[in-house]
Amino acid sequence: MAITPEHQTSEAAALYEVRGQVAIITLNRPRALNAVNAALSTAVGTLLEQAEADADVRVVVITGSGRAFCAGADLKALSAGESTDADGHPEWGFAGYVQHWISKPTIAAVNGFALGGGTELVLASDLAVVDENAQLGLPEVKRGLFAAAGGVIRLQQQVPRKVALEIALTGEPITAAQGKELGLVNRVATAGTALDIALELAEQIAANAPLSVRESKSMIHRTATASDWEPDVWAANAAAMKVVFTSADAQEGPLAFAQKRPAVWTGR
Repeated sequence: MAITPEHQTSEAAALYEVRGQVAIITLNRPRALNAVNAALSTAVGTLLEQAEADADVRVVVITGSGRAFCAGADLKALSAGESTDADGHPEWGFAGYVQHWISKPTIAAVNGFALGGGTELVLASDLAVVDENAQLGLPEVKRGLFAAAGGVIRLQQQVPRKVALEIALTGEPITAAQGKELGLVNRVATAGTALDIALELAEQIAANAPLSVRESKSMIHRTATASDWEPDVWAANAAAMKVVFTSADAQEGPLAFAQKRPAVWTGR
């Protein structure tokens, strides 16, 4: 059953809402600073699947309730020997999110505390909007751990390697503004407006042809570490072109432009 506002309760580990063509997934353990336990991972992963299956949803925004975005793993659960994996889906990774591919763009709306696992959710998202007062960072080395939910893998892909090494090896946080300068953050939001700004960005994306957006996201991720001279890269590019350029939307876009009217996308 879809989780709609009338079915939501304060006990749900994650909430789901659709505004227009944008789905919002809200981590909902505010008293625990949205720390990740099995219930939260299961809820988030399930809601991602719901958003992916809904043809009317074109972008997914993930945010947190209360004053935190995500404080990382629930240490109480871990100390009790409990798993934090999604029920039946360990392959989805931390928070049911960091290894959970969906074809639609994802935006992290970082409303507050986001060190450690919270930063790893940011790194796993396609785009990031961060509250001006929030900090990002991987302090795991200060606890005798390391950022194993994708932090040490993805950080070096998104900022210069020496910067990634400094962040990972010192464990010191960076500000939202520093994240913007490094290219880790797309927008720095005035305090309290991260979700609003993320929704504005999501609506800009959702206004575009969904097949074009989907294949653009896929190609960028698939070729991120590949040489532009590799034959496999161009084979993948040709396959994406076939999907997009033979679609009804590829005919609608130029026609709408010529007729000076908004395009009506069907996603076909």
